[in-house]
Amino acid sequence: METRTLGRSGIAVTTLGFGGAPLGAVGPRIDDEAVGAIVQAALDGGIRYFDTAPLYGHGLSEKRLGRNLAELPREDFVLSTKVGRLLVPPGQGERAPFMRGASPSRSPAEGSCMRDTEPVDFRYDYTYDATRASLEASLERLRLDRADILLCHDIDLWTHGDDQAGMFEAAARGALPALSDLRAEGTIGAFGLGVNNWEVCSRVLADFDVDCFLLAGRFTLLEQEPLDVFLPQCVDRGVSVIIGGPYNSGLLAVDERRRATYDYQPVDDDRWERAQQIRGICSAHGVDIRAAALQYPLRHPAVASVIPGVRSVEEVRTNLALAAAALPEALWDDLADAGLARHIP
Repeated sequence: METRTLGRSGIAVTTLGFGGAPLGAVGPRIDDEAVGAIVQAALDGGIRYFDTAPLYGHGLSEKRLGRNLAELPREDFVLSTKVGRLLVPPGQGERAPFMRGASPSRSPAEGSCMRDTEPVDFRYDYTYDATRASLEASLERLRLDRADILLCHDIDLWTHGDDQAGMFEAAARGALPALSDLRAEGTIGAFGLGVNNWEVCSRVLADFDVDCFLLAGRFTLLEQEPLDVFLPQCVDRGVSVIIGGPYNSGLLAVDERRRATYDYQPVDDDRWERAQQIRGICSAHGVDIRAAALQYPLRHPAVASVIPGVRSVEEVRTNLALAAAALPEALWDDLADAGLARHIP
């Protein structure tokens, strides 16, 4: 499988990565044997980049990935995890929904909750000391001596709504300097943000020497606003982007309206109709819309990897096949001509 280097870090990630959020979110609905089979299917298919976070199942995703990766030669895979949420004893924080979204016009949405039974809560903490403590705790859960990539998690409007400005300032004073120091010390190889809004990435890019951003759901076959400002900035600065949520939380992966979600909420009429128009053009070219959704972001020079979340061996194998599918150039021309997916420079 093709690999691409993250910025100037020297860390090479496979263009198809492994989104580890579902491994935690599903909790006991899958057992350790099933998780082992899922991770092995990814490795067998050539995937060598795995992403996780303390949020995902309150540490369960990290534990599950660690059990299956820790015995491998460390140079055989790349792992990213995140900081910003400290796991704390029950009653000293809050339980995590999956995913939680907020904006000035709406209160945080519950989404579909994490289904794990881990005996911890989480607390937002973007201070310098908490960042280092969070990494230490993550490495213990992962059974690893280092994280290749460490991302400051969810300092965006999508997560914090009206509190976002304060969270950003806390991270600018604490978490981001801590990540820079950890990289300088050689404890991590690369750092950046893991967020759901590109605007906060652009702001961080102006003030910090980051290597990469993990941007979820905002540069997809359905949404291309980052093409105007943010992605050109990344190219100019030599910074890479990892794309999470390439199916827009399911909208681009299902063909039944009752199952379709966007940002983990029931999809609205306009987005559903747009997705069906995209699906129609894909079908006219004999292309599975999911293949187009996985491959479209990778056409941009700033994008290093796409990391759909997986919860079964079948999903891993399907994603591998979709990512490897040969797609006609005329597909992208027709999507652009219809005003649905812009040409990538």
